[in-house]
Amino acid sequence: MVVQIEGTSNPLRSKSFHDMSYGNMAENTLPDQVAGIRQLAQKYAYIDTNKVGIWGHSGGGFATACAMFRYPDFFKVGISESGNHDNRNYEDDWGERYDGLVTNSDYDAQANENYARNLKGKLLLAHGLMDDNVPPENTLLVIDALEKANKDYDLIVFPNSPHGYGQFSPYMMRRRWDYFVKNLMGAEAPHEYQLHAKPDPRNATRGE
Repeated sequence: MVVQIEGTSNPLRSKSFHDMSYGNMAENTLPDQVAGIRQLAQKYAYIDTNKVGIWGHSGGGFATACAMFRYPDFFKVGISESGNHDNRNYEDDWGERYDGLVTNSDYDAQANENYARNLKGKLLLAHGLMDDNVPPENTLLVIDALEKANKDYDLIVFPNSPHGYGQFSPYMMRRRWDYFVKNLMGAEAPHEYQLHAKPDPRNATRGE
């Protein structure tokens, strides 16, 4: 099953609600995700909190790796795509919007590579090597830390892809599904299953 939980500090709410985690982007609403899943499991017995996975792209990739490193006993499988893992290496208009100036916020304490040694579960990292939004070195920082800590991980790179994976998006989706099927369900997905985009009827040509 899949759940999507709106945690605290999200936009379109009151300013006090939004300001709760100002200066600590690494929180990523993760305490709310953990608490929400545990509460759901109390209500629905078929939810197995020993098999919880998480995935995200960009800021969600940052949050996913953060979840795997800071809550290693709860999140067992993570797929982190194109994450801005260290916001000192990302756009200042993003980091400063939520954390403030580097002189007023501990950016180092929020950098994912500093917690990579805590990994216990299965982690798949992905990044486009032509990413002009989140530089690929953000993921390389995490890889370097994982290897220094002698941690196993999986990696997918898209040599000619920007921040989104374009024509390779179906490939990434299939690999994402396969990763969860194998590592959460303990099953084998169909080998190299081919995903096809649904044709857009607006692009259909009319026969004579």
